[in-house]
Amino acid sequence: MEDPKELKESLKGEKNKVKKLEKELRIKEKALAETAALLVLRKKANAIWGDQKEE
Repeated sequence: MEDPKELKESLKGEKNKVKKLEKELRIKEKALAETAALLVLRKKANAIWGDQKEE
């Protein structure tokens, strides 16, 4: 059996790691949503005003 103190420290470390990864995932999800929104807006703008490359 392992020392309960070591297990507690290990668990704390793992919880911190999970928390950090969840934060990173939230940031990446927000960036992905923003990129998708910008692509949709670009597509709509091109449909309304035409593609700038055509001029």
